[in-house]
Amino acid sequence: MTYPRGMGNGVLGAASDVVPEFVPARMLNEYAYCPRLFFLEWVDRLWASSGDTEEGDWQHRRVDAGGGAVPLPDEGVVKEARSVELSSEQLGITAKLDLLEGVDGAVVPVDTKKGRPSASGAPWEADAVQVCAQVLLLREHGYVVEYGEIFYAETRQRVIVEVTPELVERTLDIVASARTLAARPTPPPPLRSSPKCPRCSLAGICMPDEINMLAGRRESKPRRLIASDSDAVPLYVTEPGSVVGVDGGRLTISKHREELASVRLLDALHICAYGNVQVTAQAMRELFSRDVDVFHFSGGGWLLGLTTGLPSKNVMLRIRQVGAAARGDIEVARRMIAGKIRNCRVLLRRNGGEAVARPVMQLAALASQAEEARDPATLLGIEGTAARLYFGAFPSLLPGADDLPGPAFTGLRNRRPPADAVNCLLSFCYGLLAKEMLAACLAVGFDPYIGLYHRPRFGRPALALDLAEEFRPMLADSTVLMLINHSEISASDFLIRAGAVTLTADGRRAVIRAWENRMTTEVRHPMFGYPVSYRRAAELQARVLAARLLGELPSYEPMVTR
Repeated sequence: MTYPRGMGNGVLGAASDVVPEFVPARMLNEYAYCPRLFFLEWVDRLWASSGDTEEGDWQHRRVDAGGGAVPLPDEGVVKEARSVELSSEQLGITAKLDLLEGVDGAVVPVDTKKGRPSASGAPWEADAVQVCAQVLLLREHGYVVEYGEIFYAETRQRVIVEVTPELVERTLDIVASARTLAARPTPPPPLRSSPKCPRCSLAGICMPDEINMLAGRRESKPRRLIASDSDAVPLYVTEPGSVVGVDGGRLTISKHREELASVRLLDALHICAYGNVQVTAQAMRELFSRDVDVFHFSGGGWLLGLTTGLPSKNVMLRIRQVGAAARGDIEVARRMIAGKIRNCRVLLRRNGGEAVARPVMQLAALASQAEEARDPATLLGIEGTAARLYFGAFPSLLPGADDLPGPAFTGLRNRRPPADAVNCLLSFCYGLLAKEMLAACLAVGFDPYIGLYHRPRFGRPALALDLAEEFRPMLADSTVLMLINHSEISASDFLIRAGAVTLTADGRRAVIRAWENRMTTEVRHPMFGYPVSYRRAAELQARVLAARLLGELPSYEPMVTR
């Protein structure tokens, strides 16, 4: 048999030092379906489960269990074996065969797929390529193989894969092309308006329509391919001295051996522990296995740290992130700060009326100046001027502040510790916002401590703070407005000690309730046009930033409300 040039020893030219020796046959299936999907799954090691993937795992439960003898061709006869692993240096392929059956002195690989064959009854090309790779591996090891089969679980039927010369050539071409693509530093562009995208489990990571639209390859608004929000929500543990443990499939919160609450593990998006809250080792191991992070806050709401599992395998993104930070890439920072100023302007205009007309006009000019800033110092000065104007007008938005203790707000931002009730609420909500953006950074694969605008000093999650900028007005500041003006918080929810203002336990719970209401609120995305929750919007922005750093987008587009 003749193999593509450069296939000897499983290498292909310059790819030999970066591409693994063997390409899994399953990844050839992904490449035939979508080269970008192949790159994201195999090279970047990105994965997202869906109903389809869970069903596929269920259909494979029997074959994955293994079993059965597989003697070499000259040592015996194969009867039936499951989960058989093979590889070939000459082909540069490895595979795990679902089922291998002996038929009249030959063997037949049978691959299980959850769906159904094509309308004509023939196997899908991607499936046929995967089975062809298995046949080539078996022949390489000396077995007689005339054809392969695919068992489609939805229709409960087997479909024969005829291993024609054309299919062999196509399969080997895909092996060579896959290795060449895998040696590239960035994935190929997304498919355009493809019917394959809606059922793809990685649609929320790939963002095909969104990337194509922002890159100018698609004029119409994107389809809503990203799945709706998970039913999982953050678990906030605010009772001092409590312990988070695990019992079966549930998280338990107890204090002095008395159970305070119990929630299903699958309902926990992440855990927020305030003050002296312990998490048992058993619970941590279970949380690691489910990619559930634990955020640690001070009692006053300052984000202190994070307990998480292994970092994302998306190494190339972190390399690009470090490179951009080292170069002082100001283009992204300019867009972020301009977006923040514009969102501040929208909040004032919507809630302040004529009383804030002058700062609204000034903020519009400052946003334009931010987009033209030539260096970080200039950008920092523009942001500082905008913040003074914004917070100077902020009291006009708070008619309900008269019910808060002391002078509720002077129009000046202060912290560590906050000196008034409004600053106390702002600081607490900014801590929650930092947590949300830190979670988004981890979900995408960033190093949250290497920022493009905020300096990576003193252990701050600089990139999370970068991404938080444009969301401060629409999330944190808006939550504070709702709490005060809708009388969801009162003077009894604050404590004043030596001039410092803090929230009581009831006050923290009131803020957290309001925050979660805001994060789960759905809005029409200003760029993409489909409804999305604010929590999903935060992750979308992190993915837009990733696409910009990887070179898929010409610029970073902030989320700006209208």
